[in-house]
Amino acid sequence: MGDSMQDDFDFDDGVQGRWSHLSKLFDKSGPAESLQTKKTLRNFRVLVIGAGGLGCEILKDLALSGFKKIEVIDMDTIDVSNLNRQFLFRRHDVGQSKAEIAAQFINKRIPGVNVIPHFKRIQEFDEDFYRGFNLVISGLDSIEARRWINGLLVSLIVKDPVSGDPDVDTIIPFIDGGTEGFKGQSRLLIPGVSACFECSLSMFPPATTFPLCTLANTPRVPEHCIQWASLIAWEDQTINKTFSKGTQINTDNPDHMSWLFEAARKRAEEHGIQGVTYKLTQGVVKNIIPAIASTNAIISASCVVEALKIATGCAGSLNNYMMFSGLNGVYTYTFEYEKNPECAVCGSTAISYSVASSITLKELKDNLAEDARFQFKKPSLRCKGKNLYMQGFLESVTKANLDKTLKELDIENDDEISITDPSLPSGLSTRMRVRYV
Repeated sequence: MGDSMQDDFDFDDGVQGRWSHLSKLFDKSGPAESLQTKKTLRNFRVLVIGAGGLGCEILKDLALSGFKKIEVIDMDTIDVSNLNRQFLFRRHDVGQSKAEIAAQFINKRIPGVNVIPHFKRIQEFDEDFYRGFNLVISGLDSIEARRWINGLLVSLIVKDPVSGDPDVDTIIPFIDGGTEGFKGQSRLLIPGVSACFECSLSMFPPATTFPLCTLANTPRVPEHCIQWASLIAWEDQTINKTFSKGTQINTDNPDHMSWLFEAARKRAEEHGIQGVTYKLTQGVVKNIIPAIASTNAIISASCVVEALKIATGCAGSLNNYMMFSGLNGVYTYTFEYEKNPECAVCGSTAISYSVASSITLKELKDNLAEDARFQFKKPSLRCKGKNLYMQGFLESVTKANLDKTLKELDIENDDEISITDPSLPSGLSTRMRVRYV
């Protein structure tokens, strides 16, 4: 063929044949088809969310697979504990933005690639920002953040008013990767077509919490002491601390973490509890998930292979869930996770929820936090155009309803309650149909 991969990609890095492996993959029977494939890949815009252990691998794999237009979002800063697996960072980078340092490294290492960093929260961007991408890849360990971006991508779909079919031009594929120790998964989510992230929420059990009375009065394990330090001692104005009143805990601030560790250690000594360490304090407060560099590499490779197939059509895509386990040998399994018709985000029907007619609104709200299908943290509830309970500035007006039963609030059998929560993007709500038993 007359055109070389290096010419088509405009990678003038002085390394002859650097991209020849991709030429072998994309070159087809006709030069026009091959050239068009390469141009598509060159202009394909990818958003990577997360620049941690998995995110670093994803950024590297994307850049070395021919993607040139990449943006990355991460609000975290580099900690020394990251350096064993997040290989884009060095000791002198500690304390700086993960997104910015990762982008600098990739841009310098691979000429022609343009990685744009964003040292912000994903919620700080508007819908038009996300509409500008052809694909979103998540390398997050936060269930809440993954739920939010999933809900946003589903909400961006425009459906035909007659047939109800989604407009394919408004669909932004979402590749989600996750690892935990020797285990990992990658999945391809096509909003409006395949199962979304929320469809499988029940696979992720709600985070472990401890009753405040246990933390305050009868701690029994090191984790109780650490939670006491972060939830109770930090807010207690009678306990001496060098931080001003109202200061929020910054888990990336060494001074904050040191204070929490010392407070938890003293609490443990008072109750004869052993095992409180600085590392455990970080793990509990930051909800750190154990990570192995090799597992990150395997899952990242799977995610980027799917991105390459979506961008170029060079092979069939994953349908739609790949599970990996290296705990006992090496095991992978691929299966199709089916859409949930009662999904809180993409479902077409309201979720049936069986309750006793004597249940109070507060009990219902608490159940929504514990139910694996919802896991709502701060839900606001409306029914028949009325505010039942609202978070924020309307809480004082609706708080009295919490002690009333659903019957007292004039909620009848088969009535629909609309629920919004910070885990869902603004404007997206869940429909729940009440079934009295």
